[in-house]
Amino acid sequence: MAFTDTEITEIHEAVTMQATHQDLFKLGLMYSTEIEDRGPDFVEAHKWFSLAAMMGSEPALAYRADVTEMMSRQDLTLAQRAARGWLAEQKTVISRCAA
Repeated sequence: MAFTDTEITEIHEAVTMQATHQDLFKLGLMYSTEIEDRGPDFVEAHKWFSLAAMMGSEPALAYRADVTEMMSRQDLTLAQRAARGWLAEQKTVISRCAA
């Protein structure tokens, strides 16, 4: 199943408003499959599966492990940095909303 850029944009917007482990997991699934005939993006998939797992998604742990097997060490490092960056970005947004 291929996903469109529009579908990915919509889920990104939903995650920006209120991230749930289901939405993060869905992003991982989207990036681990075909996107507009470009193929999977395992770095992004790993990032979203990691974030979903941190929020309690057990299936995300298994999917992340599968994706990890297909990644180089360099790509794994990029995915981990991207996940940390997303978390830092979300803290900034949360802080602004709380003020």
